[in-house]
Amino acid sequence: MSWYLLFAAGLFEIAWAIGLEYSEGFTEPVPTAGTVVALVASMLLLAKAVEQLPVGTAYAVWTGIGAVGTAILGIALFDEPATASRLGFVGVIVVGIVGLHAVST
Repeated sequence: MSWYLLFAAGLFEIAWAIGLEYSEGFTEPVPTAGTVVALVASMLLLAKAVEQLPVGTAYAVWTGIGAVGTAILGIALFDEPATASRLGFVGVIVVGIVGLHAVST
């Protein structure tokens, strides 16, 4: 169950990271509110997940999910570059996430 909570926490991390762009420096009220809600949800789910998972593993996976998702959505939503090297390094992060999950007890 903790891995599911951690995955959800990572999805909320993506949401608040993307929300930062839409909040325009916290000047837009609705995107700002959504960003804050997603941030709180992400932290609460991460805190719950680390009750059962090692904090180092959970934190690395949480940030990895956020980094991968935010990079992909940055490409899709904000025309950020999708170079082969950038996508390759995002792939390395995915390998790290999968590896941490595979070796965790």
